[in-house]
Amino acid sequence: MKQLTFSSGYLLGLLFCPFFVLAQDNESTQVVVDSINSEAVINRVNEALPVEDTLRAQNTINITNNPLGKELSLFKPTESSTYDLKDHALAAKFDSLWMKELVDAAPLFNEMYQEVLELDTTSTIVYDLHTDTLKLRLARLNERTPFNIEYNASLENVIKSFLTRKRGLMERMLTLSQFYFPLFEQEFDNKNIPLEMKYLSIVESALNPKARSRVGATGLWQFMYGTGKEMKLTINSYVDERSDPIKSTAAAANYLNRLYRIYDDWDLALAAYNSGPGNVNKAIRRSGGQRNYWNIRRNLPRETAGYVPAFQATMYIFEYAEEHGLKSKKVDRAYFETDTVHVKSLITFDQISELAAIDKDELKILNPHYKLEVIPYVEGKPNTLRLPVRKMGKFVANEEAIYAHVKNELKEKEEIVAEIQKQAEQNSIRYRVKDGDFLGKIAERYGVRVSQLKQWNGLRSNNLRIGQRLTIYPRKDSGTSVKPRETPTRTAVTSTSKVHEVKSGDSLWTISRKYPGVTIENLRKWNGISGNNLKLGTKLKLCDCSS
Repeated sequence: MKQLTFSSGYLLGLLFCPFFVLAQDNESTQVVVDSINSEAVINRVNEALPVEDTLRAQNTINITNNPLGKELSLFKPTESSTYDLKDHALAAKFDSLWMKELVDAAPLFNEMYQEVLELDTTSTIVYDLHTDTLKLRLARLNERTPFNIEYNASLENVIKSFLTRKRGLMERMLTLSQFYFPLFEQEFDNKNIPLEMKYLSIVESALNPKARSRVGATGLWQFMYGTGKEMKLTINSYVDERSDPIKSTAAAANYLNRLYRIYDDWDLALAAYNSGPGNVNKAIRRSGGQRNYWNIRRNLPRETAGYVPAFQATMYIFEYAEEHGLKSKKVDRAYFETDTVHVKSLITFDQISELAAIDKDELKILNPHYKLEVIPYVEGKPNTLRLPVRKMGKFVANEEAIYAHVKNELKEKEEIVAEIQKQAEQNSIRYRVKDGDFLGKIAERYGVRVSQLKQWNGLRSNNLRIGQRLTIYPRKDSGTSVKPRETPTRTAVTSTSKVHEVKSGDSLWTISRKYPGVTIENLRKWNGISGNNLKLGTKLKLCDCSS
């Protein structure tokens, strides 16, 4: 694992922003061990960073004051004889503010998705932006970008709509863009894609890595399942790399380049990105061979017809945000440092959160591609965990103890499950379906519910066949057996229980369970009841006798 750090003036390679510090696992341990094995280094760290990093009270990882080089262990922090590594207060504050901003921004995708889906390019929006001024600004944009940005009434309406109805959303996007855009720009620059393509991510996902559309498109770049697999992204029950900011951005760049090679036009490449090349090709045919987006727009699917105008409107607003008084939260540091490590065992976010003393929401932000909040371990195909640098040292230094803890916890859960299963098997019976049986009858006989019978036996319907075997876990207090219930008689009720007074929570069914030999129909017959309603305090006969 190779830890990379940045200065505010220059950020290295792809990994410009917080998510995106690449790491090589095979070098990580040496880096951390070197720092731990030098008492002088630790002392210098403590002197330079005097502000304490708040630790969780439960199961926090610490480095014990054993002789250096001996095995490290996990324990709850009750002794003062531990190395309490510090963090820089201002840096930690920036990190926490960014995390809050990223967590709060998650719901914005639905608003943007709905806006693009139902984009109205015909309604006239009243806004203090003169058409001539807009034409001049669009012409300037057109001069410095390879996109074909031409003034038309539809684009003007979309821009004015975003500046009025979606003003708050645009300001939030201006803030979030400081976090994601450096990554996008670096990748697009590497792949020779117009840097303005970064605005596509706002239209696609509102900068939400976990965004998922109603048709299943997922991630910052909204890849469908088939396209994601085609672009070599891993998608399975545990992992969905469409939500991985680094890998999905690389895939989006490759896909956009492929589309540009087909059309030799970035506007048509955008349209094909949204609706697929097939729909763009049909629109070109129906337009008599036209290749200008605005000329084929009327023949594109409705969502795609609003897609490029939304992209160009977003580009305009970002480029002229200051002129329109749009304000974002300007951060002094538009990134925070993270590092990655290959996991060596299946581990859950809950376990990482507890052992590494990191908030679970922060884990989800840094590792959005793990669908079930579990990082699986697959031999030969390692999965990575991304943590803030301030937490990575503790995790790596205590890896053996962490994985031992996880293994013991898993073993305990397996033993509990096995014991429950064993007890359940001991308490179960195997029942053979006979002629005249139905689920309701069998359920009543053994004091269980029909839904339970279906769940225990994997039944999707109420149909049974003669000779079918059913697994049943009868109620211990039901007083029933495998034999059919005998015809109720007066002797089934003791002399002291000839009357039952209705209490809160009672029903005909619960009352019949309390008295062997008494059925719901008996209670109705003996007490002249036609429905199921009971009044509190009512005294019910429990036999065919006078009370």
